[in-house]
Amino acid sequence: MSIFDAGGHEQVVFCNDPESGLRAIIAIHSTALGPALGGTRFYPYASEDEALTDVLHLSEGMSYKNAIAGLDHGGGKAVIWGDPGIDKGEALLRAYGRFVEALGGRYVTACDVGTYVEDMDHVARETRHVSGRSPEAGGAGDSSILTAFGVFQAMRAAAQHRWGAVDLNGRTVGVAGLGKVGRHLLPHLIEAGADVVACDVDPAAIGWATANFPQVRLVDGADDLIAAGIHVYAPCALGGVLSERTLKALDAEIICGAANNQLAEPGVADELDRAGVLYCPDYVVNSGGVIQVADEYDGAFDFKRAERRTAGIFETTARILERAKGEGATPLAAANAMAEERMAAVGRLQRVRLFG
Repeated sequence: MSIFDAGGHEQVVFCNDPESGLRAIIAIHSTALGPALGGTRFYPYASEDEALTDVLHLSEGMSYKNAIAGLDHGGGKAVIWGDPGIDKGEALLRAYGRFVEALGGRYVTACDVGTYVEDMDHVARETRHVSGRSPEAGGAGDSSILTAFGVFQAMRAAAQHRWGAVDLNGRTVGVAGLGKVGRHLLPHLIEAGADVVACDVDPAAIGWATANFPQVRLVDGADDLIAAGIHVYAPCALGGVLSERTLKALDAEIICGAANNQLAEPGVADELDRAGVLYCPDYVVNSGGVIQVADEYDGAFDFKRAERRTAGIFETTARILERAKGEGATPLAAANAMAEERMAAVGRLQRVRLFG
C-alpha cells in the first residue's frame, strides 16, 4: 500500500519499542482546522498491512467528524497492534505516550476500541497531548455518555425529518450492541416513550439489560433485530453492518447509530437512499464523544458546556438532511460536502501570516 495515495495524509508515523512490545502507527490526515484529534485503537490485527489500512481509513474519517462537529481540530488516529487483554501494560502505554509527545502537539490522542480512561492516564504521564483521562487524573472520564446523548439528538432530528415530529413515543427502536454507548442510549429512548428491541453478543451485557431494563425486548442477534418490525435501526457495535444483504432484510425507515464505519461499502449509501431509508451518517451521529474530549483538551472540562455542544448534533443532523433533500443527494454526500467546505474555508486562514 502507498500511503502517498491513501487519502492525502500529511504524516504517518510507525512506532516501535521492542522492550515494551509496542508496535503502533499514528496517522495524521489533516491539520487544516488545528491539531489532529482522534483515539488510539488497541487491536490484534492479522497483519501490519491490515493495521495500516485501518488507521489510514479511521484518521481520514476523524477529519470529517471533527469538521462537522465544529471543532478546531483536524483528523488523526492511532492503532496499537496487539491483544489488549494480553499485551497492554504501563510500560507499553508510556512508550506510546513518548511517541505522541515527539509529534509536538500535531496529534492529540484519546480512547478508542481496546483503550480506556485508565490507559490514557498512563499515556498522559509522558505527553500533554492526550484527552479522555479519568476524573481522578483531571480528565473528563467516560465519553460514551455524551456519545449516546448525541445519538439520541440525531435520532430526534431524523424523526422530525421523516415523520414531522421529534417524538419517538410509540416508535420501535432496535439497538444493536449494549456496550459503552448502547447501554447509555437505552434510558434516553425509554424516557422518550420508544419501544426498544436490543441484542448483544456478550451474555454479560444481556444480563445487565435484563436486570436494569426489563421492558427492553431482547433478541438473539442483528439478523433477528432488523427483522423485528423496527422503525429505527441503531447500530452501536461493530462497523460494516450495512450491506446489500442487510438492506434486503431491513424494515426500518431510519438508520441512526453510534457504530463507526457502518457502511460495508460506500455505494450502500446510495442503495439506502433509493430504498427510501434515511441514513444518518455515523460520524455525525457519534460525534458527542469527540466533542467531550476536545472540551477536555482545550481547557478545564465542563460537562454542561460539552453537553450543550453535543445537543447541537440535533441541528447539524437536521441541516444535513435538509441539504440532502434540497440537492437530491444522499445524507452522506451532504455531510461530506459540509465538512469539506469548512475544512477548505477555515484551513485557508493558515495562509494569513501572523506577525508580532
